[in-house]
Amino acid sequence: MRIPSRRRPRVTLAMATAGTLLAPLLSGCWAGAGGSGSGGNAINVLMVNNPQMTELQKLAPRFTEETGIKVNFTVLPENDVRDKISQDFANQAGQYDVATLSNYEIPIYARNGWLHEMDSYVAKDPAYDEQDILKPMRQSLTGDDGKLYGQPFYGESSFLMYRKDVFEAKGLTMPAHPTWTQVADLAAKADGAEPGMKGICLRGLPGWGEVMAPLTTVVNTFGGTWFDKSWKARLDSPEWEKATKFYVDLVREHGESGAPQSGFAECLNNMTQGKVAMWYDATSAAGSLEAAGSPVKGKVGYAPAPVEETRSSGWLYTWAWGIQDASRNPDKAWKFVSWASSKQYEQLVGDEIGWSNVPAGKRASTYTNPAYVKEAAAFQEMTKEAIEGAQPNDPGVQPRPAPGIQFVGIPEFTDLGTKVSQEISAAIAGRQSVESALSKSQRLAEKIAEEYEGR
Repeated sequence: MRIPSRRRPRVTLAMATAGTLLAPLLSGCWAGAGGSGSGGNAINVLMVNNPQMTELQKLAPRFTEETGIKVNFTVLPENDVRDKISQDFANQAGQYDVATLSNYEIPIYARNGWLHEMDSYVAKDPAYDEQDILKPMRQSLTGDDGKLYGQPFYGESSFLMYRKDVFEAKGLTMPAHPTWTQVADLAAKADGAEPGMKGICLRGLPGWGEVMAPLTTVVNTFGGTWFDKSWKARLDSPEWEKATKFYVDLVREHGESGAPQSGFAECLNNMTQGKVAMWYDATSAAGSLEAAGSPVKGKVGYAPAPVEETRSSGWLYTWAWGIQDASRNPDKAWKFVSWASSKQYEQLVGDEIGWSNVPAGKRASTYTNPAYVKEAAAFQEMTKEAIEGAQPNDPGVQPRPAPGIQFVGIPEFTDLGTKVSQEISAAIAGRQSVESALSKSQRLAEKIAEEYEGR
């Protein structure tokens, strides 16, 4: 699906499952590269500081031993790394050969000519086994020209997590394919099941990758859309209002305390500590819930993302590797990318760190690996089904002008989504009505629509 080019290019982009846009571009914050440049037998990699990435940094000497290629890492928090990537790649400065990007950014970066295509490498590297990459992941990292511009490090969708023991004690049954109406009813009945326990945790923290990620999936399945196929802004539609009122009312009546400040991390903490009976969020959370030492290990059940008018509603997200088009060492960069997203790397993590730490959600073979299947038995099949069932080009009940499930695949969405999220979070906090929040949000969306309508 082709997205029209913009009239006024905008350099700063952002992405993700957690976090908001940091306005200023950063010029420093080195953390590991020591100022050494790429070239010769060295490459520079700029990446986010999440736990699986830092584990990769620790294992990278194995890659150097095998290939003779030294890797200089710059590791930064999410918001910081996005700004630094956008600055270096937009200017084609070539300071970094490889960076962590998402399925939101890669098609946009590819359209701007900032990324090196990967088809030529895949064709010459049959051992990499590109067809083993789950189809939704391959498609989400493909440019308008049909070429691959990214390889996933790990992938995720979204699903519903619930306390099986609490449901059993209360005589509650989770449907095999729950609707949001059913979830709201279960949340009301589970509220107070244990001292201090609330019925459900839903993100309320401002951020286009925070509250807007789950809320947009609710909007989709309630029949709403950010923009119709003609780029008309639709945040003032009855469907948007119904979905948003439902979400806000549910989290206000039966959600976690401090909901306006609760994002992924806070909900994970609430679920782990037994403060909530249910949680709708990223499939990647299951690894933490089922990790050794987790107080709720073995107590959590998993169900598909709730729906209303659509057959599925789970989102699709991946942290992936992109090679800068201006890289002085694209061949060596590909060797690193192929190693860091390979079956062999997953095996290395499983052997050295533990199978619950494997960056899963990207390869079909992961879900037939006996060691991984045993470790992740509680959630691995549900995760795979959620990812394979995600429909980024058709997530709702009407045609869309741009791809994306929990986001709209245009550069302006980072700013738009963040501003709308602030209005929604204010409604969750009780500082304004949903009607007021959406009225302001519609005006913001209309400004973006003006850039695209008629094209």
